Amino acid sequence: MIAWDGLLTKEEQTIFRLRALFEQYGYRRFKMSKFEEYDFYAENRSFLTTKNIITFHGMQGHLLALKPDVTLSIVKQTKGNMQCPERVYYHENVYRAQRDAGEYREIMQVGLEYLGEVDDYTICEVVLLAKKSLDSISRRSVLDISHMGFVSGLLEETGLPASVQKRLLECVGGKKAHEIVRICAEHAVDTALTECIAQMSILHGPLCEMLPQARALCRNGKMEQAVSELETLANNLQACVYAEGVHLDFSVVNDMDYYNGIIFQGFLDGIPTGVLSGGRYDNLVHKCGKDADAIGFAVYVDQLERYDQEEKAYDVDALLLCDESTDTIARLRAVQMLQSMGLSVAVQKEDHGRLKYKQLCRLHESGVEVIG
Repeated sequence: MIAWDGLLTKEEQTIFRLRALFEQYGYRRFKMSKFEEYDFYAENRSFLTTKNIITFHGMQGHLLALKPDVTLSIVKQTKGNMQCPERVYYHENVYRAQRDAGEYREIMQVGLEYLGEVDDYTICEVVLLAKKSLDSISRRSVLDISHMGFVSGLLEETGLPASVQKRLLECVGGKKAHEIVRICAEHAVDTALTECIAQMSILHGPLCEMLPQARALCRNGKMEQAVSELETLANNLQACVYAEGVHLDFSVVNDMDYYNGIIFQGFLDGIPTGVLSGGRYDNLVHKCGKDADAIGFAVYVDQLERYDQEEKAYDVDALLLCDESTDTIARLRAVQMLQSMGLSVAVQKEDHGRLKYKQLCRLHESGVEVIG
């Protein structure tokens, strides 16, 4: 039996596992073109994580773009609606500018989208799949949960212009409590309300434990509804014994024009940046003229390269040395014998020092001898 884990990279293993996981829950593979009309992305530029889009002219003169995002393409093409939902997953490349290098990069993403009526079950299913996706890569994972309704509801209490609320949102995302206090002071925001926003930005811990503190911060019905949704999610995750490693963190934020409910971000021990992000984005779907709600997530497979950086200790389990007089059939049988023991084998006349091996063997007329 072939040990595929030894032959596939961490990224390849992850892709196979995630696809199998998604199909267990009824999601089907969604294939799409590598490019779309540029105007489509330009109209929804604020939804994109990159502002730099690779463009080119098509044969008919239309300005086209290599796709920088998968979700937008799915929303554009989906047939899912409130009466007939659509569950899809994808395994696609996107093309984005690399922040540190200033160059474009082809990035592999694996993810899923649900488009239709989003109820409590749907939210739990997608969040559960997000956590299971992380756990399929490493058991040392954390999924941070937030709710845009809670965050926007509190910021709306300030009565400040949208531009100032956006600055506060950025501070919440960076856990910059002192900066929040400064901005609120500049705009004469009530001290108690300022303290609530600052506390929200640093509230973090196991979901079930943090929810009472979140409810204590509520100042309007929008925030109370958001906490109720989070409580329902926490209860559902506990019911299926999958609440461990799920944390509440309101610093996980996104554009309020697109995201309207539960959002989340996934982390693995040893990788400083998030490897998964997702959430509910009804506003985007409605903006595109679709009669559906939506929730989904993406796994950034390129981030898993860090898991494959350690050099392999050995190139092969056994190096089998044979001289020129050794019969070919004898060599083949010796290799088969070693492989039947679960070993990988390379055959050479001499040990040139280029291969790293666990065992050095030599084939004689009497059989295989381990010599080192």
